[in-house]
Amino acid sequence: MDRRKFIKIGGTVIPLAGMLPASAAGLLTKKNSDCSNHAVEANQPYEKADYTVHIGTGLLEVGTQHIISTTTYNGQFPGPLLKFKEGKQTIVDLYNDTETPEQFHWHGQFLPADVDGAAEEQTPFIPAHGMRREIFVPRPSGFRFYHTHVTPGNNLAAGQYNGEVGPVYIEPKNEPGNYDREEFIVLKEFDPYFMRGGDMAVDFLAGKPIPELKAMGEKAEKESAIKTKGFEVGYKIFTINGRQLGHGRPIHVKYGERILFHILNGSATEIRSLALPGHTFRVVALDGNPVPNPAEVPVLWIGTAERISAIVEMKNPGVWLMGDLADDDRGSGMGIVIEYANHKNKPRWIAPKPFKWDYRLFGSHSIGTPEPDEVIDMLFAKQNGADKGFNRWTINSKTFDMMNMSPMFHLKEGKRYRLRMRNASDDIHPMHLHRHSFELTKIAGKSTAGVIKDVVMLAGFQEVEVDFVANNPGLTLFHCHMQLHMDFGFMALFDYL
Repeated sequence: MDRRKFIKIGGTVIPLAGMLPASAAGLLTKKNSDCSNHAVEANQPYEKADYTVHIGTGLLEVGTQHIISTTTYNGQFPGPLLKFKEGKQTIVDLYNDTETPEQFHWHGQFLPADVDGAAEEQTPFIPAHGMRREIFVPRPSGFRFYHTHVTPGNNLAAGQYNGEVGPVYIEPKNEPGNYDREEFIVLKEFDPYFMRGGDMAVDFLAGKPIPELKAMGEKAEKESAIKTKGFEVGYKIFTINGRQLGHGRPIHVKYGERILFHILNGSATEIRSLALPGHTFRVVALDGNPVPNPAEVPVLWIGTAERISAIVEMKNPGVWLMGDLADDDRGSGMGIVIEYANHKNKPRWIAPKPFKWDYRLFGSHSIGTPEPDEVIDMLFAKQNGADKGFNRWTINSKTFDMMNMSPMFHLKEGKRYRLRMRNASDDIHPMHLHRHSFELTKIAGKSTAGVIKDVVMLAGFQEVEVDFVANNPGLTLFHCHMQLHMDFGFMALFDYL
């Protein structure tokens, strides 16, 4: 089955039991002022890399009179689109041209822990002015991405606050149909700063707060020794594909075209929305995985590190502004012009009607999910300003210890686990599980099936349940993908017994 037919039918559910891990054929880490002659092990014949990626600092012109200094991949933002063939071994050479050790995380792939790109899983660092060769088998097919996985803490010039983000597309074994072309979209903010409080939308997710969780959050806040909420991060510059609205080239379209947009939220901390007035998005895949029930929606809501693949039929000629619902963010650059052929008018923006984002729209209600072998209960909580003015986060009353990094949860290979995540804070958390995918089984108290993801947004004072099969042995990191949350305790490790 080729990719376009796969997307077209959409009713195929990927069985969790089939989500087998890929194995790395080899890896190498070297440190040298000139790494060009040190790309292979002594007992390994030289092979040319399929891709070479350089991590380095440089300048980006994101808008008129807006030139920023940041760390990037290959001197560009977003990083280069890496295209792999599912199941075909690939070689990637990673060069770190900076002064500090780096991690290169292959988000959404089923790789061994020492290749995945997280120090918590004991992936070796790419040393400063060094390189690392990785040889692995990419899978699963679909829209994935790569990004840094260092811990910046209070350093807004490091980690995902800078430009270390790039898209990955893993082609299925057979290729395309049912759309005319693809467009890759990366949403990202720059020029971060600390502030008290924030204005991020929190009421767009379906469901209502659970009284018990809300009472727990309010009780914790009342009893807290620190009443002031911790620092948040704001941004001055907003971009799509590294350009502010009006600075980048428009996306040129023709009447009747079916365009498959692959959209990545590459933000360090922000949840993003996206609308295209006069058009609808037919969502066909979430986090790179085809959904059982493709559905049309007027607005996309995309949590930090989530990906959405959606087809838009171009049947409303004119010049339109595709952008974020927040007027301030859109006005500061979070938009891009969609221009039909033979139309040169001023871009139009029309705010859509309110819309609740509900993952269940894309799930199957006719099939059930197997009972798990074990349920793992998780309670997420916040301690206001408890870490030198930053909020401290806990999972089951424990803050992740970066010095110790002891596993909290223990898995047995082949077993099916259900994570019952309960949020006793008012924040939305995009929860990510490394090296595995999970199936959504309950959202806001309602059952669903068939939606396979690696990040899920958990609303304030609500709960979510997801199932995964422990089929990729090794240390596995679980965390909120908000950089500010994960750096201050919101992580846990799984290991295999």
